[in-house]
Amino acid sequence: MNALSKDMSGPLALFANRLNTLAGPERQAAAGALARTGLPDRKSEAWHYTTLRALGKRDYAAPPAQVDDAAVRTLLDEVLHAHPAMAGLPRVVFVNGRYAPAFSALPDDVELAFFAQAPHFGLQAAPDRDPLVALNTALAEDGLALRVPAGVDGGHVMLVSLGVAGEQPFSFHPRHMVVLEKAAHLRLICVQAGQGAYFHNPVTDIVVEDGATLEHVTVQAEAAQAISLGTLYAHVGHQSVYDSFVLGLGGQLARHEVHARLGATRGVVHVNGAQRLAAQQVGDITSVITHAASDCTSRQTVRNVLDGHARGVFQGKVLVERIAQKTDGYQMNQALLLSPDAEIDAKPELEIYADDVRCSHGATVGALDDEQLFYLRSRGIPEQEARQMLIDAFLDEAIALVGDATAQAFCRAVLAARFGGKGDAA
Repeated sequence: MNALSKDMSGPLALFANRLNTLAGPERQAAAGALARTGLPDRKSEAWHYTTLRALGKRDYAAPPAQVDDAAVRTLLDEVLHAHPAMAGLPRVVFVNGRYAPAFSALPDDVELAFFAQAPHFGLQAAPDRDPLVALNTALAEDGLALRVPAGVDGGHVMLVSLGVAGEQPFSFHPRHMVVLEKAAHLRLICVQAGQGAYFHNPVTDIVVEDGATLEHVTVQAEAAQAISLGTLYAHVGHQSVYDSFVLGLGGQLARHEVHARLGATRGVVHVNGAQRLAAQQVGDITSVITHAASDCTSRQTVRNVLDGHARGVFQGKVLVERIAQKTDGYQMNQALLLSPDAEIDAKPELEIYADDVRCSHGATVGALDDEQLFYLRSRGIPEQEARQMLIDAFLDEAIALVGDATAQAFCRAVLAARFGGKGDAA
């Protein structure tokens, strides 16, 4: 018996044809969870500032079996040519949610497997927690399972997700897993790009075991008509580090949601990011960092540059459990509004049950500084160039939080290619 009825209504109906033909207990259970909750709307506190209206009213089919190789190559070249170092890095490429070996250059020092060959949903990203995780669980076809053995430095690995759509909108739901065993190290650069109208719904399950370090940078440069709603769960062990950064640039609607749990002492989590949006774009960075052990540190710093009618959303929550004494938690969201029609919604949140902690949060909103702009123009710099210099300086303070030099330079180069900034080819 199908978990969903064929006469269901609301946004979930856009996926009805696929959800009503599921096989396997995990997928059917996920469909059942969806049937009970539906997709999120503004009645849910976590989605109060972000609506899924952009999904529209057209059914989302499964991606076609065949893709335009020339279009894939063009998109991939744009990614790899953004910065000279990228072309030489190992990469795992997915096109429309499916592994594309012809475009990949696999790394040597890590263990790789693929969801399509051996489906494994992980333990953290449970479908009953989140409707978008449930949707992914029901419809996932492929994804990367990457493991770095204990004590190994896996170097750099690129995870590239490309959407190539035609006239018919479709959705793809990759399911990724990244595990760093004890004292391992990995620099993971994720790139999302594409063309046409599609819905990208990735779920990533990350485990950073004791003494390991994962430096994780995501460059979200989806197609202008794309919708990207990604969810990530990370478990951080004793004396381990999960250092993440997201650069949000593309898509008509994009949400990057991180749930990180500090499960043992002296762990570190960074959930930093920057967004530059224009026109009617909506970009949402949401994070929940749970301190479930003592003497741990978390940092959340997000900067937004918004033009036109763009809207940015920042929701950052630090949850400190009773056992988590000596917690050090900090969050800051800053927005630069270039238009009177641009909007930022910021909701920093602290929920603290321990009594020996150091936690703070803040938010600022402003426009370009007229005095700084006047100073630059008085030195003979044209107004448009002066404005760009100030914007670059504002975003660069966020990008400087990226610890890996290669990933940092890549972020700057992508910004420069899209907006004519200074870039960095170092």
